[in-house]
Amino acid sequence: MMVTSNRGRWVALALLLTAVFMDMVDNQIVNIALPSIQRDLQAPSWALQWMVTGYTLAFALTLITGGRLGDRFGHRTLFVLGTAGFAAASLAAGAAPGVAVLLVARVVQGVFAGLMVPQVLSFIRTEFTGADQGKAMGFYGMTFPIGGLAGPLLGGVLTQADLFGWHWRAIFFVNVPIAVAAAFGAALAMPARRPQARGGADLIGVLLLAAALLAVLYPLVQGRQSGWPGWAFLLMVAAIPMLGLFAARQRARQRRGQLPLIPLSLLRGRAMRYAIPIMLIFYCGLAAFFVLTLYLQGGLGYSPLKTALAMLPATVGIVAGNGIGMPMAPRLGRGLPMFGLILLLAGTALLAAAVLRYGSELTPWQLALPVLLYGAGLGLGASSLMLIALGEAATSDAGAASGLLNTVVQLGMAAGPATVGTVFFDRLAVDGDFVVATRNSLFAGFGLFAVALLACLLLPRQSQPAATDTNTGAAVREIPG
Repeated sequence: MMVTSNRGRWVALALLLTAVFMDMVDNQIVNIALPSIQRDLQAPSWALQWMVTGYTLAFALTLITGGRLGDRFGHRTLFVLGTAGFAAASLAAGAAPGVAVLLVARVVQGVFAGLMVPQVLSFIRTEFTGADQGKAMGFYGMTFPIGGLAGPLLGGVLTQADLFGWHWRAIFFVNVPIAVAAAFGAALAMPARRPQARGGADLIGVLLLAAALLAVLYPLVQGRQSGWPGWAFLLMVAAIPMLGLFAARQRARQRRGQLPLIPLSLLRGRAMRYAIPIMLIFYCGLAAFFVLTLYLQGGLGYSPLKTALAMLPATVGIVAGNGIGMPMAPRLGRGLPMFGLILLLAGTALLAAAVLRYGSELTPWQLALPVLLYGAGLGLGASSLMLIALGEAATSDAGAASGLLNTVVQLGMAAGPATVGTVFFDRLAVDGDFVVATRNSLFAGFGLFAVALLACLLLPRQSQPAATDTNTGAAVREIPG
């Protein structure tokens, strides 16, 4: 079922992407303001860390539940609720009189962001088809790097400008009018669809899934900084039986005709089944690129601004890759993420060669081509993998699929620093050689991308979206590959 006005759905998408942009900026902008927050509130180091970690965990733990609630109560309802809640939490964070209130506000921000963000992919899945769906996914893919680049820049500007004497508080207050405008605009522009998923909430399932995800994410986020203690591995092992119990409960609910949190039928389709591990490997490998920023700042003494400018070609590549490639996604199928991964392999190899050849003499100009290729590959690979997996979900399960895929992204991004980052820091601890440590990390990223490229052969050449309600079972149709 489509929005009656073609222009209206693009306006609605723009409003939804504004909220995604705001979430990305907020996630990045806080890092810049942490020193100011520490001075003003006399915040201890552990509190500063949890201002970032608390948001990340709350966001990741809410995504699947937020997506499924969108299926149950309507994606417009959940988006407006999430955006309005994000605005209120931002206001509370900006007005926080002390560390405790600020920490709670950051966690609440993460929860409402987890309700808000999955509705965007759900909207793309349910309201666009064919080339328009590829184009919409391309815009979605562009939003993240632009937000990631804008975050540090806006953080520096707002903190230094000291608008109205707010200083660091301005980074939270700026969210309020944007979020309120997005909520009101979405309430008017998004279609009022009748919820397609029926059934009561699975509170036990929510708790089981949250506990399992927390048991995986918390060690990944904190483990390396704590020296990988035994409890980190025990927690991750404990997640296995919790996930088993969760899967058994979802299967039982589906047999009884009750609404499962994650329809297990989602995982029966070939595209979704293989796209999930490929995405985990893909996002884990991306940590090598962020290690490069550590090399530029720690090894070469680049300022944050100079580092951001050196990484600018990646943003250009991501925008170009999404803008040119994604409208062709329905025709190219698995060929598009494979081409994106080939570009990533080329960019990673050229980055390693540049680091080894130029060492301490490395300049942003020498990084421009490999960083551009890396960005183009990232843009094509990330968006096309998401689109291939999402295409198999029935519209009644679009929110559950969106939440699941966004959670996979968060898991991959948490696993990256825990694996590729460990390669970097362990080698750096030996003799402080940034060049060798960076080279090893880039090699690790190259290996992960190579595995992901080969795994893409398991995806169907093309897949057609499921057309039936999957509360009782999905009808997934594939063209064999």
